Amino acid sequence: MPDLYPLPVFHFAVEWGGTRIGFSEVSGLTQEAQAIEYRDGVSPEYSTIKMPGLRKYSNVTLKRGIVAADNEFFSWLNTIKMNKVERRDIVVSLLNEEHIPVMIWKIHNAFPVKVEGPGLKASGNEVAVESIELAHEGLELQNE
Repeated sequence: MPDLYPLPVFHFAVEWGGTRIGFSEVSGLTQEAQAIEYRDGVSPEYSTIKMPGLRKYSNVTLKRGIVAADNEFFSWLNTIKMNKVERRDIVVSLLNEEHIPVMIWKIHNAFPVKVEGPGLKASGNEVAVESIELAHEGLELQNE
């Protein structure tokens, strides 16, 4: 059996509404099942039972370097109008050395809830990075 190594996290791609965009960081690819505690009055035990409840998805945060005249994050955030917003499906792919996806996270019906500009510093020596935080209605994982 050949040696199997874990995949590195630095080689990934993000499809943003059908367009592939470069991001420097993706975080929040998390889902959990909330536990429901229940006990009825005639139970002989003096404790609750636990059973699986609703699924809960964390917000996803995407970060990228700022490019002049690109205001897409703020433009998308500005589509929010009284209970209506432009929703997008986002696909995050972890790639192997041949640039082929080996794990794919599909984020369903995402919309922006926060856009953050860079921290500006006169003595800084790094790239200006902006971030967008997305709420969504589901996260699906596929292993290729």
